[in-house]
Amino acid sequence: MCGIVGYIGSEQAEGVLLTGLKRLEYRGYDSAGVAIVGNDGLSVEKQEGKVDDLRGALDGQPMKGTLGIGHTRWATHGAPNDVNAHPHVSSDGSFALVHNGIIENHSAIKKQLQEKGYAFDSQTDTEVLVHLIEEVKHEAELSLPEAVRQALTQVVGAYGIAVVSRDDPDLLLAARKGSPLILGVGEGEYFIGSDAAPLVEHTRQVVYLNDGEMVEVRRSGYEVRTIENEPLEKEVHELEWSLSEIEKGGYDHFMLKEIMEQPDAMADAMRGRVLPEDNDIVLGGLHDAWDELYDADRIIIAACGTSWHAGLVGEYLIESFAQVPVEVEYASEFRYRDPILRDGDVVLVISQSGETADTLAAVREAQSKGVKCFGICNVVGSTIARETDAGVYLHAGPEIGVASTKAFTAQVTVLSMIALKLAKGRTLSTAEMASNIQALSEVPEKVRGVLENNNDELRAMAQVYRYASNFLYLGRGYNFPVALEGALKLKEISYIHAEGYPAAEMKHGPIALIDRFMPVVFIAMKDSTYDKVLSNIEEVAARDGSVIAITDEQNGDLDALCEYVINIPQTKEFLSPLLTVIPLQLLSYHIAVMRGCHVDQPRNLAKSVTVE
Repeated sequence: MCGIVGYIGSEQAEGVLLTGLKRLEYRGYDSAGVAIVGNDGLSVEKQEGKVDDLRGALDGQPMKGTLGIGHTRWATHGAPNDVNAHPHVSSDGSFALVHNGIIENHSAIKKQLQEKGYAFDSQTDTEVLVHLIEEVKHEAELSLPEAVRQALTQVVGAYGIAVVSRDDPDLLLAARKGSPLILGVGEGEYFIGSDAAPLVEHTRQVVYLNDGEMVEVRRSGYEVRTIENEPLEKEVHELEWSLSEIEKGGYDHFMLKEIMEQPDAMADAMRGRVLPEDNDIVLGGLHDAWDELYDADRIIIAACGTSWHAGLVGEYLIESFAQVPVEVEYASEFRYRDPILRDGDVVLVISQSGETADTLAAVREAQSKGVKCFGICNVVGSTIARETDAGVYLHAGPEIGVASTKAFTAQVTVLSMIALKLAKGRTLSTAEMASNIQALSEVPEKVRGVLENNNDELRAMAQVYRYASNFLYLGRGYNFPVALEGALKLKEISYIHAEGYPAAEMKHGPIALIDRFMPVVFIAMKDSTYDKVLSNIEEVAARDGSVIAITDEQNGDLDALCEYVINIPQTKEFLSPLLTVIPLQLLSYHIAVMRGCHVDQPRNLAKSVTVE
């Protein structure tokens, strides 16, 4: 969840590290720090707050040196403050370490180290790891790389670490288990990053570290070994991201940029896959495993947050088109309830980052029980992409805003393709397949129309509703998950309490909340459930509720019942979530901006949840 950046080369490290940490801000954090090795030895500066606060502390007294590590911390053990911020330094001042993840047995190790005389200044598990490395190094008179390796064999939990040493200004160490790290390979210089964001302006050549691997980097080259000290040959990959993709491009916020990018992101997700001229869908990443997915007796979708909502849409899609039973699981609960998995089951996991800890645990749980596991993710080379048996990339481009937008619509787009592909030759005639493929291919332009035609109206609505304390979102069928997603977006970035429900469930409790001060958002497309939703709208209106409706163009039925009606283009019912979610994203965005919230970095949230 935190961010790590490291550098070794010929440039001054401070600028590289600070720029890299700015690139990692989207991951969520509450403090930042750097450690740099130079002629003056090991220098450390860390601050509670933002990277700009750290930059301010360094103004006028730059840290000289061409080797360093930096960190943005999201508090787990200990409050966000200067003392708990990273990097942490050994008691003899010889080396510094930054760490993502959680050391689960830190309490037991800390007690042992205290008995040996070590003092602790912070409440972090990271300081425990620093002193453990220090103890191992001194007790056995080991080199720092060997001490790090042996210390890591004693810890339980997740970590991504980077280490620099005062005594060896030509050494940058990094290791991972459960928390992602990437090595960037330049010309006589190397970079470490939690993801590609701090690397792309320096190099496109990267090495992905797997769990249980450690890299020893020097200006002359690098060597990767396992924690058990076995040498490894690692492939160098080329990043797909570009620098322009991780910059705002003139928008006020990344979230707004990514909302506006959705037509292109959806088109990119379909490019080369949706083939109207051939009446076919081609999913190359699933080609070799397609028979197992097609013949599955049951599909279990596991995901978290927004990806879980996309999975719910996927359940409706696959069951409707392919007539295959689907269950959608919270990945965070999946492995802890000892799920029943049988021959004929397939697990499908969804994750934007491809690093979500709970979702990765679901992959491993499924595979431990002999079940095939396929992935849908956005980040090429991510852990889930590498560890699943097959999968589909979203190709949506980098998503920097913490609140997911274009990843959701890209995920639903991919799930729509999978559902149609599963239905081909099974439940859909040739004509039905052609009609559905054509409708899917037309969605990006319809989304573009929603963005162009409704943004101003939604901004005006935000002026009215920005002071609301609660919201209710209601939908049915394919749009019930969209109601959940709309409520989540509002909660995430505006801090307004919001709940999503199936519209019919309103009478089973939530209707007690309805009054003039309770905005109720209905997704009321003219589909198979429209008449039922219309009745629900009338019930809320009768209780003086403030009703907002998302419905089709040319539908005037709701004008007299609702305070606001957002009209969007018609499409086939199964594709409507790709359109109905767009106004909900924009409404949440504009409300959050008007409330003065930090849209791209909402409080307490992180983009990539790499700890449980």
